[in-house]
Amino acid sequence: MARLLTDIRPLRESADFRRLWIGSTVSQLGQQMTAVTVSIQVYALSHSTFAVGLVGLSSLVPLIVFGLYGGAMADAVDRRTLALVSSIGLWLLSMLLVVQSELHWNRVWLLYAVVAVQSACFAVNNPARSAIIPRLIRPELLPAANTLSQAAFNLGFTAGPLLGAAVIAWQGFGAAYLIDVITFTAALYALFRLPPVPPTGLVRRAGLRSVLEGFTFLRAAPALLATFVADILAMVFAQPRALFPAVAGAFFGGGVRTVGLLQAAPAIGALIGVLFSGWVSRVRRQGVAIVAAITVYAAAVGLFGLSRTIWLGVALLALSGAADMVSSAYRNTVLQSAAPDAMRGRLQGVFIVVVAGGPRLGDFVAGTTASLTTPTIALLGGATVCIVGLLILLASNKPFRRYDSAVRALR
Repeated sequence: MARLLTDIRPLRESADFRRLWIGSTVSQLGQQMTAVTVSIQVYALSHSTFAVGLVGLSSLVPLIVFGLYGGAMADAVDRRTLALVSSIGLWLLSMLLVVQSELHWNRVWLLYAVVAVQSACFAVNNPARSAIIPRLIRPELLPAANTLSQAAFNLGFTAGPLLGAAVIAWQGFGAAYLIDVITFTAALYALFRLPPVPPTGLVRRAGLRSVLEGFTFLRAAPALLATFVADILAMVFAQPRALFPAVAGAFFGGGVRTVGLLQAAPAIGALIGVLFSGWVSRVRRQGVAIVAAITVYAAAVGLFGLSRTIWLGVALLALSGAADMVSSAYRNTVLQSAAPDAMRGRLQGVFIVVVAGGPRLGDFVAGTTASLTTPTIALLGGATVCIVGLLILLASNKPFRRYDSAVRALR
């Protein structure tokens, strides 16, 4: 039984990784509280769902631009310093949110501006932090480390909005923002305690040429490229979240609370999956494992389109979340093991763009398909396209099919 439970060896063996993980877990709660608080405050000021939708749009372009450039910077400068500076920027922006709330500035445009700059800082911070991890632990522990990182993300994604709403009801917007400021100090402390993580190999100044080198490397690494293609298949064709408001009533006869339950179900499933993820580190063929996990994810989403009882729908979405957690852990493992250290930052930047842009494009595809047909056809059809695409990818890409991070087989 113990072999099935979460593999915590990275936390035991590396004090630096342990501090980094604890800091990320605590700060993720605060960041998700802030995310929901900004949306609620924008709606309170504007009384417009369109205005709330613009919150996401204001973060997308900075995330893409600075994700690519931030990844290049992570390969050109000390990653600890870059992560620390960008984290201080995020901390100061959270402080600005506290100030604007307490002084009742009440400007929607200011919230958009803060979100945009936050997105830029996050896009620089995340590639640097992710590229640090392989320098802190043994290569064979990367799957376990990435599983733990997924646990931190999903815990924040699940509990953060709930805590944020509760704090807003108790003490208002300023209190919720202030908790983010306080929790973020844990992330700052963890980064401050890290040793220097200077770039290795041939160091090139961050810029367009450096970014293009990352794409050039990606084209020449078919196993690594396949992980990005697999994620795009899943997020573009089998992303159900845009349909939750429609299916909550049409499938289950529910309302807003049902939508909230459907939105929370994948993250809850991911957390349950983490509890029984001890086997993840023992899988050697990560490419096959990625395809298997995403196939389970897509099948669960497709079957969700046929469900008409709420408990079954929630269970299927929870299964999709658990499978997505496994897929993400392996995709990160391939990225961190297949890419040389001198290239990891740039490829983590590309990863951020795919992870950020894929679900948004998926929302458009699912919403458009459902409007032209039905939600059931959109969910079943999208899942089918995803699974067929995965099987073609696995059959046509031998390096991906045989990839084993323990031997770092790029070709």
